[in-house]
Amino acid sequence: MLPAVALEKTELQLGYIPLLDCVALLWAKQRGFFTENGLEVNLIKEASWASLRDRLAFGLLDAAHCLSAMLPAAAIGADQIGIPLQTPLVLSENRAFISISQKLCYQLNIDSHDSAESSAQKIVEYIHNNHPLSLAHVFQYSIHHYCLREWLALASPELAQSIQLKILPPPYMVEAISNHLIDGFCVGEPWNTQAEIQGLSHMVCSSQQIIPSVADKVLAVTQDWARQHPNTLIALSRAILKAQQELRELQDFRQVWQMLVEFDVIQFPCSAEIHVEKYFSIQKIIRNLVQDSAEPKVEDFEWLFQQMHKWNDLEPKPSTYLKQAQHCILGSIYQAAQAS
Repeated sequence: MLPAVALEKTELQLGYIPLLDCVALLWAKQRGFFTENGLEVNLIKEASWASLRDRLAFGLLDAAHCLSAMLPAAAIGADQIGIPLQTPLVLSENRAFISISQKLCYQLNIDSHDSAESSAQKIVEYIHNNHPLSLAHVFQYSIHHYCLREWLALASPELAQSIQLKILPPPYMVEAISNHLIDGFCVGEPWNTQAEIQGLSHMVCSSQQIIPSVADKVLAVTQDWARQHPNTLIALSRAILKAQQELRELQDFRQVWQMLVEFDVIQFPCSAEIHVEKYFSIQKIIRNLVQDSAEPKVEDFEWLFQQMHKWNDLEPKPSTYLKQAQHCILGSIYQAAQAS
């Protein structure tokens, strides 16, 4: 089935990082939804958020699975590139976890019953007792960065502001904690689960316990690309929306799971027979990556600007947040994709 309107471009390079919330892009490709919409999409796995951002900004990718906070950072040139990015579609909302090494959890008596404030307090006391501690997140402009600092701020706002945090691509978190390069991290799934199954760390709290339910990953394009390819972007969004809807309703996840294994998103043994609880928790995450609507919300981007101001010590002034946030969103593209 070809689209009724002419597409400005039909062969697209679509970038992603191996995380659960790229699943709708992979599923849309596997199920032929891109082809249904007249598109030939090449999926490009990127090594890091920095490389993905650069390749998108400079036109080597047409669109990409992006961190939501990349858009406000680009809007004000905080990313040192200053090429505006926009989104018509949310891919996930607030689905990160904070994981701490199993050895440290045992040493500090941190367990699954602890509140976010309690686990933060134990970590802060450990640091205040002059013990070195290395924590990592995925990118300077990400909900993962802000979640980690807001978690520490539950126990000590001063420490949360001053502590030096490392930045690592999501797939490297497990290796880094295995090699004792870090003691904990904040990342999206499935890397927390992999580290836990391998006996390296425990998930001590969810981002949902710490920060509002804001957009985490989005489908992003440059502002110029969106202006030049509106019909193509509608077709791309329509295909991904169809994949999201099908994943929400799917009863048998075996094909999805196999696809995630083949794309190296899941690199550990887990099934309905082994690590059963983890298997079904990952299914639940996939079904609920977006709760109500995948339409980007202005208030999410306002919140991200507030966090940038608070933790990155960056402009703009609070009075400009709303205007800047509105520039990040392509609501008309979402509406057109949803209606068609």
